[in-house]
Amino acid sequence: MSAPAPEIGFGTRLWYAWVVFFRVLFDAAFANRTWAAHHNLLQAPAPAPSPTEPKRPEPTPALKKAEPTPPTVDAALQLLALFQREGRFIDFLEEDVAGFADAEVGAAARVVHQGCRKALRDHAEIATVRTEEEGAKVTVPKGTRPSEVRLLGNVVGEPPFTGRLVHRGWRVRGLHLPTAVEGHDVTIVAAAEVEL
Repeated sequence: MSAPAPEIGFGTRLWYAWVVFFRVLFDAAFANRTWAAHHNLLQAPAPAPSPTEPKRPEPTPALKKAEPTPPTVDAALQLLALFQREGRFIDFLEEDVAGFADAEVGAAARVVHQGCRKALRDHAEIATVRTEEEGAKVTVPKGTRPSEVRLLGNVVGEPPFTGRLVHRGWRVRGLHLPTAVEGHDVTIVAAAEVEL
């Protein structure tokens, strides 16, 4: 029996969620692998072989597929740096807002929203996945990719499905990030500041 996996701390989970978000957004192969892994976890495990059934031999190393090289996360880090520069996004998330009044948090959120929205609009082309207004009755035809439309509620039967549009979704049509100068460390998303 294998040992249970160690529990991942909140800070690590937050960082990992951020990295995975951008990898899924910009790397179709990674998104397909995580989607498949997620659905494989939801399926029931294969039944154990009966004692009389011979064991299948393990595939030889020559037959195993080579693991793809993970893509770089430079683009995600650059976008995070832009959100920090324009909207102080990381400062806001790292601040313990529990002791602040709602009005103070709201005022800070407005500044973060304006700056991050500017950074997003300056560097990304964003469009909705669906063009209908939210709340409209829509039909999801057969062959629609799960990455484009997520069905909510009691999903039974075969497509086409008809339902109410809850969220139009977002699609990135283009991303225009600045070219990093040679020697630039993309992991530094905000330099420390020292006033002299």
